Amino acid sequence: MLDSLFAPLLALLALPSVGLGAIFVVSALAATILPLGSEPIFLGYLALKPELFWAAVFVATAGNSLGGFITYWMGAGAHLAFERWRRPRLDVGAGSASIVADSSIPQSRAQTWVHRFGAPILLLSWLPIVGDPLCAVAGWLRLPWLSCLVFIVIGKFARYLVLGGIMRLLLM
Repeated sequence: MLDSLFAPLLALLALPSVGLGAIFVVSALAATILPLGSEPIFLGYLALKPELFWAAVFVATAGNSLGGFITYWMGAGAHLAFERWRRPRLDVGAGSASIVADSSIPQSRAQTWVHRFGAPILLLSWLPIVGDPLCAVAGWLRLPWLSCLVFIVIGKFARYLVLGGIMRLLLM
């Protein structure tokens, strides 16, 4: 079912004329909580058009950074929603009013890392499995968005630069 829904989009993104646009879209989606990888399309494009190395690196970095930043804001929004839900509520039972206190959530490993290292931990936001949660936790903890964005961009840029450089060496 999902294959039939995404087949036209994937066919459009596979066209050479929209190559950089495809890199941007897939890179952005891959940096959210969706289980996608941007490396195949990025490296495939570089194999076809090695002369557009820097354009591909910058477009992939921009898309992936946007996706990471969206995940950051998803974490911030989830925190806000949780705080609204967790606020003490008035419990009117048996004729008397009392405050109901909710228990707090135990800390995750990503939350511990972000607490310990702060925004610089987002240099690792490109890592599979842990990168997306790091961005979401940074938003949850309300780390300063500008410093988070800077570290996300630096980490993502370094990743695509290294991947593209390796591809370049292999094509020589």
